[in-house]
Amino acid sequence: MTDQRAECWAEMPALIAAVQAAGDAIGLPYVAAQADLGDPEPMSDEEGRPYAETSFHWVDPSYAYWRDRKLALQLAFLTAARLVAEPFYYSDGRLGTWRATHLLDEVDCSQARNTPNFGEAIIAPVHLPRGLVGAVFWCSREPIGVEAIFAAQAGHLHNLAVKLIATHNEARGRPRNATVPQTLTRREVQCLRWAAAGKTDGEIGIILSLSVSTVRFHLRNAAGKLGATGRAQSIQIAAGLGFVGARAA
Repeated sequence: MTDQRAECWAEMPALIAAVQAAGDAIGLPYVAAQADLGDPEPMSDEEGRPYAETSFHWVDPSYAYWRDRKLALQLAFLTAARLVAEPFYYSDGRLGTWRATHLLDEVDCSQARNTPNFGEAIIAPVHLPRGLVGAVFWCSREPIGVEAIFAAQAGHLHNLAVKLIATHNEARGRPRNATVPQTLTRREVQCLRWAAAGKTDGEIGIILSLSVSTVRFHLRNAAGKLGATGRAQSIQIAAGLGFVGARAA
């Protein structure tokens, strides 16, 4: 383990405590956190112990939610955390944030509305480079006027969430294949842009007057320079770095 990763693990207890203390202070004492919504494993300490068992407590103490691997696909809050990058709140069956957005309007919150002893919540998504998304949730068992609390505290909570999730992922060495990207050649960028537009290797070859093997050569080189592990990730990373337009990606 590198010194940097060891330092990050050393910082985690204080960050966990700060996240919990923030929830206690505003009447949202039930906390859940996940460093990577695409990871079926729960967010855990250096020894592999889930923070949901050792540090945080949920509104239903009998529900070990971190063991439910289907939760990431079923829970409305996690869906919303993937759709928006700013914090949002839950109250009375709906989601809201600082601005009007149709993205949150489309999220079905009936599961939360029908969950006994579940009141209100503030959720802070954390969108990190290379498509990694985490989130921290602060919840109550009864309504507490969360909209006003959100207006006053959302920025602070989001800052805490970013520190917690980013530090935890750095401690874990995530993303594992992260590298400082090298400069892509003109042909590599062209191939990536057409791949992002949905073209096959054969179609790209026709468009650029290249053989299929040459197209694949350029795409493999681009993936290697970007630290990607496949076509989809190459396009995603290239879009994030500005090589590929967001509309095409």
